[in-house]
Amino acid sequence: MSTSAPERFNELLCELEHCNEDEQRKKIGEMNEIVDRMREDEHKSVFSTELYDKIYKMIEEKKMTMENAILLLKHVGYCDVLKNFWNPFVEKSSLSRRFEKMIFEEEKKEKKNENFLVDLCECHLFLKNGSSYELLSICVPCLLKAASKKEESEETQKEVEIALLALCEIGFFNLKQEQYLKDITEIIKHQQKHRNLTKIAYQSVWDFFIHRFWFDNSLEEVIVNKMHFGREAARELEELTRNVNWKRKEVEPGKETREVFILMRWLQTFSIYFQSCRLKNEENVELLKNIVQVYRAAKGNNGVICNLCISSLRIAVQRRVVKVEDLLNGGAVDTVLEEMQRPKLNDNMAYECFQFLVNVSYRLKGKEKSENDEMKRKAIKMEIFEKMEEEGYEDTITTFHKIFEFLNKKYFNELPFNISDYFVYV
Repeated sequence: MSTSAPERFNELLCELEHCNEDEQRKKIGEMNEIVDRMREDEHKSVFSTELYDKIYKMIEEKKMTMENAILLLKHVGYCDVLKNFWNPFVEKSSLSRRFEKMIFEEEKKEKKNENFLVDLCECHLFLKNGSSYELLSICVPCLLKAASKKEESEETQKEVEIALLALCEIGFFNLKQEQYLKDITEIIKHQQKHRNLTKIAYQSVWDFFIHRFWFDNSLEEVIVNKMHFGREAARELEELTRNVNWKRKEVEPGKETREVFILMRWLQTFSIYFQSCRLKNEENVELLKNIVQVYRAAKGNNGVICNLCISSLRIAVQRRVVKVEDLLNGGAVDTVLEEMQRPKLNDNMAYECFQFLVNVSYRLKGKEKSENDEMKRKAIKMEIFEKMEEEGYEDTITTFHKIFEFLNKKYFNELPFNISDYFVYV
């Protein structure tokens, strides 16, 4: 009977206590390969608080060097991110506090070991330790410096990718502009000129930046007009959509192709971007068109991607980042109506679709001051209504009337019961 991945991993971990440093490194290489192959249930069965405490004890008793521990733990954290696994156990372990202490100690040294400090910061963020402002004020500049390396070797680009992915683990945390703005814009400008970052590294740069946008609207001019987020994201989406093998059947979470994983990250980033953005920009129009293209490619192949696309479109119309006519011409209205006609529509998708239509209707209600604008508004309203009639809109609304109350309770956002009347009167 063959040994399972968790069993073999634990066997190797026990063997580390009796090895010298070089032998440990070889066994850790094998352990990292096992981590690459683990399913989420296997991963959860292995990486418990007890395991992290055991590694901590081995370090303290000098049965494992810190360098070798980092070699293992950084790879585990990196895989967690790439496979979208969540591991809550390290935060409760002694190892978590050890990393925090070491970061502060290394930072205070007159002659810092910068590579070692980068490793510590990456482990700290990858393993989702609770962060403080003091810790992040060390980690952010340190990792941005590591991510600013210009060499194009495969090894350097992997280091850059890891540093940027670790930075994304900060998530929503309000930082001062002087801690990141100069470095992050320089990384983006260099990428726009040389195109040397990996796809996931470039997505991670923007993910980190857009999370700062959530707190600081003064970044809008930089992100939208100077760094051209809409243009860059649209181009990346187009390339990724082209490279995905959409004919593959849906697979279990954590087994997606790298391109699909990056697409999902982009779409999640768009939700934050559209929530924060106030400028109407032609690049946003192109971005929405590409989101529609992603939806069409994923339809029938990847339900998670389709859900993220519809959610992005809903937030975009709700936050008014484009005109209603752009939603119409870009295919967003058609996309939502197509989704509503699917034979199996889950509650979340029903909610997203109806909220999209409610917000379109809000924006088309009332009258314009200019006669020409008023005629244009009526024409757009009529065109949308005609599309809805063609797609059996009235029948769809009638079908879903019974679940409106349920959707309201589940999603805490009122859906009006007279939604079917919104586009009747032009």
